[in-house]
Amino acid sequence: MVIYQKSQLTYWACFLFPLLCLSVPCLALEKWKIGTSPSDRILAEYFRAETAKLRDRCLADIKTLDDWKTKRKVYRKQLFEMLGLDPLPEKTDLKPVITGKVEHDEFTVEKIHYQSRPGLYVTGNLYIPKGIKKPAPTVFYVCGHARVKKNGISYGNKVSYQHHAAWFARHGYVCFTIDTLQLGEIEGTHHGTYRYKMWWWNSRGYTSAGVEAWNCIRALDYLQTRKEVDNDRIGVTGRSGGGAYSWWLAALDDRIKAAVPVAGITDLQNHVVFGCVEGHCDCMYTVNTYRWDYPLVAALVAPRPLLISNSDKDNIFPLDGVVRLHEKVRNIYKLHKAEKNLGLHITEGPHKDTQEMRIHAFVWFNRFLKGDNPLIDKPAVGFFEAEQLKVFDKLPSDQINTKIHESFVAKAPPPSVPQSAGEWENQRRAWIKSLREKSFRGWPTEAEAGLLDIKSVFSVEKHGIRFSAYDFTSQLHVRLRLYTAQWAGLNKTDMVTLEVLDAEGWREWLAAMQVGFAEELDDQTLPEPDKNTFKDKQELFKNTKRVMAYFAPRGIGLTTWNPDEHKQTQIRRRFMLLGQTRDGMRVWDVRRAIQVLRKIDSINGSSTGLRGRHQMAGIVLYASLFESDIARLDLWNLPSSHRDGPTFLNVLRYLDIPQAVAMTAERSRVRLYQKDGSGWQFPQSVANKLGWPGKQFQVLTVSNEREP
Repeated sequence: MVIYQKSQLTYWACFLFPLLCLSVPCLALEKWKIGTSPSDRILAEYFRAETAKLRDRCLADIKTLDDWKTKRKVYRKQLFEMLGLDPLPEKTDLKPVITGKVEHDEFTVEKIHYQSRPGLYVTGNLYIPKGIKKPAPTVFYVCGHARVKKNGISYGNKVSYQHHAAWFARHGYVCFTIDTLQLGEIEGTHHGTYRYKMWWWNSRGYTSAGVEAWNCIRALDYLQTRKEVDNDRIGVTGRSGGGAYSWWLAALDDRIKAAVPVAGITDLQNHVVFGCVEGHCDCMYTVNTYRWDYPLVAALVAPRPLLISNSDKDNIFPLDGVVRLHEKVRNIYKLHKAEKNLGLHITEGPHKDTQEMRIHAFVWFNRFLKGDNPLIDKPAVGFFEAEQLKVFDKLPSDQINTKIHESFVAKAPPPSVPQSAGEWENQRRAWIKSLREKSFRGWPTEAEAGLLDIKSVFSVEKHGIRFSAYDFTSQLHVRLRLYTAQWAGLNKTDMVTLEVLDAEGWREWLAAMQVGFAEELDDQTLPEPDKNTFKDKQELFKNTKRVMAYFAPRGIGLTTWNPDEHKQTQIRRRFMLLGQTRDGMRVWDVRRAIQVLRKIDSINGSSTGLRGRHQMAGIVLYASLFESDIARLDLWNLPSSHRDGPTFLNVLRYLDIPQAVAMTAERSRVRLYQKDGSGWQFPQSVANKLGWPGKQFQVLTVSNEREP
């Protein structure tokens, strides 16, 4: 065991750290890189640049202790919010039940369950040393990902980590260890986005990390009811997932007096750039609304004793990121003049619960909870079979563990129809503010986005059609292409309509346009030509004064990313870690495409219409909220709720798609083409109440996605 103090850390940083930067991250990058295509490499550069932005600003404005004290409350409130705990849930009756006891010569284990919310059961084991005569120092041990299941029965991950609790109990500590949501006796889920494509978790502002944090807070509430526990000497530790939960709890709750998170945190550079996100489930992450890097979580523990523990070959918490994080947090401890309370402990080995990693935690708690430093002469070993530690004989019928993700974070209640224009304006303003601050905070500023830098790629006339293409910059590392098409003899344009294409729409559009313009489209793989649709487009252009623009936002068309399903999932999760979503950034791309259209000389000044279908209809809808003078929207099969997409951070906490439709319909003519016309009562009621023109909002029932 080595605990690095200042001199050793200097040696580490100067000599070994550069080697780690070259080795461990490269291994992770090779394993978890997004892909090898040009689009994948550009996306990787985008993630690198966005991560650097968050890294560089993390704690950069904290120069004095007063700076930190001023902002600490704000940061803690933000962390509660990003875990789905703001407003803080009601602390209801825990209803603790001791279902049995197991005896050891040196300690007793009580088998306990409590309800952190009504029906949200937490199972755990409380280890109590025999012979204690007064309240004892207490360690709250939170478990990592270790499944113990026999014949279809889950015994909880507390069984796997019993050796830690037993060691503490044999050395005079009360120790409480609890099961996690997914791997407990009642099996919930951590893997909403990682495995089950529940992207609506992001839209709801939900993360399974929030449940774990809440269960831990309520565990402290329970411990404080026990006469055996010294409330002024409670520490927390755990490894892997338990390391992460140790961070959440220590950052959120000052009742924790000392903390030893083990292999539970690294920085965004490792998670996003090197791809460690691919090795972690949702319980390891907040919904990063405020665009934090992880040193900020660790800093919230200061100035309380904190030992950051890791192994040097951990491929999901690489050491270089742990060292970078420690250095930033060290600055906060310096401001408190409490450097002695911060330690960095490194052992040799992989991501594993090794004896070397256990000993350092024992030493740290002896030092800060007991004021002692005895020889560690007993190994941490387990004593019980899984069946002995099981809490429930029969699982409770009223449990909500398996569906807690449906209710843990409340969605916005259905809004009332405004009774006046003033009431509507106030509601609209509040919704737009929430979208800017909570859903689209990851958009670049105008300065960050830079100039559009529009470049003409080609402009040709064939088959009676003028077909043009323009490249432009949506933001740094996001270069996109916009196409326009019109009748070659058109002199005066009535409207330019931007059709935003999803992957299927892109293939259909290529199939049609390649009939007449295969040479211009030869920089991509072309599908079988669709001559009938091309003829339809010729007739449309010939008989209208409309210019059609076609656009595929990032990740579609010319910028298609790795099609592997797993990689697509992990790309989306990377966006979330940066306080964005893939869909939210596509809204930004559509906004920039609209701005490009208004700078093309031949169509500048024309009224603008937007079109999209399915998920892209939702993206078009939200883009229209942030761009002025959109005359018309035609949207096919628009989802009636963000539950079905598109995904924007936290949006369901404030509004849903029908409310966005109402906001758009106030300024633009909106037509929805739906297979089922239900679900749109709110925008229709608002239109009727406020006296909008009869055709301002229409829902048309159609059987296909062709323009009527």
